[in-house]
Amino acid sequence: MSKNKTYVKNDPMYDDPSDFEEEKIKEARKRRKRGGRKVPTSVALDPELIEAIKAIAEDKGVPYQVLLRMFIIDGYKKMDEAG
Repeated sequence: MSKNKTYVKNDPMYDDPSDFEEEKIKEARKRRKRGGRKVPTSVALDPELIEAIKAIAEDKGVPYQVLLRMFIIDGYKKMDEAG
């Protein structure tokens, strides 16, 4: 991993091309400002899975914790919609 990372979330104009939808990222940023800090939690994962997620996150230009949060939120929404 390079030491001079730039993340989409740090770019005010979200100019970094990625597979993420620009509007979703902007809405998440607005929600964060409205909702304040998140409650930290802990999840134990296999080291291989963490490394794989970190690699995907680096390719996408986001911190791996943000990618994990997106996975959890998307999974929750799908389960909630399924009833």
